[in-house]
Amino acid sequence: MQGPHDHITDAAYEARRSEIAAKTAGLTPEDPIPVIEYTDWEHEVWRTVCVHLADRHRKDASVEFLESAEQLAIPLDHVPQLRDVSGRLESVTGFRFQAAPTLVPLREFCGGLASSVFHSTQYLRHPRSPFYTENPDLLHDLVGHGTVLASDRFANLYRLAGTAAARVQSDEALQFIGKVFWFTLECGVIRERGERKAYGATLVSSYGELDHFRSADFRPLDIESLTEVEYDISTYQRILFEAESMNQVEDTVGSFWDTCDDDTIASLLSETSRQVRVAH
Repeated sequence: MQGPHDHITDAAYEARRSEIAAKTAGLTPEDPIPVIEYTDWEHEVWRTVCVHLADRHRKDASVEFLESAEQLAIPLDHVPQLRDVSGRLESVTGFRFQAAPTLVPLREFCGGLASSVFHSTQYLRHPRSPFYTENPDLLHDLVGHGTVLASDRFANLYRLAGTAAARVQSDEALQFIGKVFWFTLECGVIRERGERKAYGATLVSSYGELDHFRSADFRPLDIESLTEVEYDISTYQRILFEAESMNQVEDTVGSFWDTCDDDTIASLLSETSRQVRVAH
């Protein structure tokens, strides 16, 4: 997309990100979310992406996502204040946002989820690349995660992921919990009336991902299968896992997070490694 703000240099963009990040550095969950005075180019990026996404969501997003979007009613024509969306979200499912200067470490991020807190950035992606960003930004966090967090079913899954992460001690177990989160709540796909629909935050918040996701290698959602694949967050996903229903997502993923611990995850990964050695 070419726009009137393409002249914004990388240096100017990075300076703006740093300016916004500085307002949130060191904040605790009890501190109020800072108000950001967004610029014309930031409002334009938000409008451009959200208007295009709204059309794609009607075609490509799951029913649960669409119903949650209607419930949360994030504005399409301007960048909303994170504190305002947080207040609406908390009144619906009890989840709220905490402003973060940048991507937070996995254990800290998941610890927030266990307490119904989602760490969100407050900066926008570069106007030169509005339809895809490698790094989470406010648009990803609100349109992707915030929307589904207005669903009780999804909010419960996020809490279960956070509780599971708090339960384990080993980095290996934590990373696997993060991988399950990635292939479901970030990049999950579901079957509805025979069609593939996206519900994962990375997919539904990116016009580029929605353009690409149906060309992926789709595999049935199964926890053991997730041990065998790797992923790269900096590019479109080559492999995606699809569920037959929201009930399956809850039964498969929710049950795993509800019961997993260091020992069960170590056993799961060890068994996969053994099977790979036998196959060779």
